Amino acid sequence: MCKFFSLISDGNGKACYFDAKLRADVKQGLIKVESPDSHTSIADYYGFKGSKEDTVNKWEYNPITRVLTEDNIAVDNDKFFVEKVCQELDFKEIIPQLNIKKIINPFIDRKALKVTKKDLHLLKEWDSVSDSVRDSVMYSVRDSVWDSVRDSVWDSVGDSVWDSVGDSVWDSVWYSVWDSVSDSVRDSVRDSVRDSVGAYIGSFFDIDYKINLTSSNKLWDKGLVPSFDGTLWRLHGKNGKIIYTITQEKLRAMK
Repeated sequence: MCKFFSLISDGNGKACYFDAKLRADVKQGLIKVESPDSHTSIADYYGFKGSKEDTVNKWEYNPITRVLTEDNIAVDNDKFFVEKVCQELDFKEIIPQLNIKKIINPFIDRKALKVTKKDLHLLKEWDSVSDSVRDSVMYSVRDSVWDSVRDSVWDSVGDSVWDSVGDSVWDSVWYSVWDSVSDSVRDSVRDSVRDSVGAYIGSFFDIDYKINLTSSNKLWDKGLVPSFDGTLWRLHGKNGKIIYTITQEKLRAMK
């Protein structure tokens, strides 16, 4: 399956793709195509039907990582020009809910060394948020983005962001936390760390979630990632090291 965001080019730097208007027409049934991110659909719409499809280059661009990937090169490689086109696109006009921003690794890009009272209040707020953040984020994003891109391309949009951000931060963040906690709690804290990663991924979509992700994302942006073993909350900072611990009971009693 072709991924969001797919496009084709003629070898001379002319790129063809489904912009916001065309995607809206597809959604309304005014344009009959398999998917606005199908290379064949794009080629057919722009007149490269049948064997003519073999005379275009096919590309996939990830707006989060800003990486242009060659799917197939059939004519002169015009990657330089296609990349320029992609980098100048306003993806808000294509997927209004998509929030394009730099991926932050809290332990590398921020390197927090201390915790403030404000941070503890954010942690207290996060403690009150329900479980299964990752699933809640994914369902909310899917339901909202579906309105813009149709169910047929939800997987490519959602997976593009989830994989781009998750692959960039999950292993690094989790293993840093893993190294900082004892063997006895490693399994129990995993879900809480995954929830923080899920909340951060949710920040790449401007939609209303059923749960409030703000507190976790503010901590993340300061370089702090919470972990919880059922009794004790920890805040991890620079290189994933534990820089603060507090029991859940004490945290909830805090004014």
